[in-house]
Amino acid sequence: MRHGCKVNHLSRTHAHRVAMLSNMATSLIMHKRIETTVAKAKALRVYVEPIINRSKEDTTHNRRIVFSYLHSKEAVNELFREVSQKVANRPGGYTRILKTGIRHGDNSAMAIIELVDYNENMLKEAGAKKAKSTRRSRAKKAETAPAAEAPVAAAEEAPKAE
Repeated sequence: MRHGCKVNHLSRTHAHRVAMLSNMATSLIMHKRIETTVAKAKALRVYVEPIINRSKEDTTHNRRIVFSYLHSKEAVNELFREVSQKVANRPGGYTRILKTGIRHGDNSAMAIIELVDYNENMLKEAGAKKAKSTRRSRAKKAETAPAAEAPVAAAEEAPKAE
């Protein structure tokens, strides 16, 4: 029975899984978005978010801990120099998983995992959507319709009176 087992083993041994997640985390930090399966993306999110959280405080100790996970000096420098500045005010949720469909070869669900603060297209859309109201209600239209007609009728009568 697998009661309480929270780790998705991804059909790999421990060493293979840790190496794969390390490589994927390095690629995510360097390229800001990668395409993978949904299961791997969910496992990667659990792996990489604590690492990004560590990068908010730039100390030698945190750099060494992050290096022990990533095994790449370039990725550690990128994380502490650029990514940490963008996520400094964010309390969590540094990654986004976008499902893209299925892979034709084996019918596995595919997804794009990306760093949230680096997708300029979605940041522009979020700003535009906030200004637009999406609530539509017939009751409001019915209430405002007679009120809108009353000033028009009063305006038409005023010129006739003169």
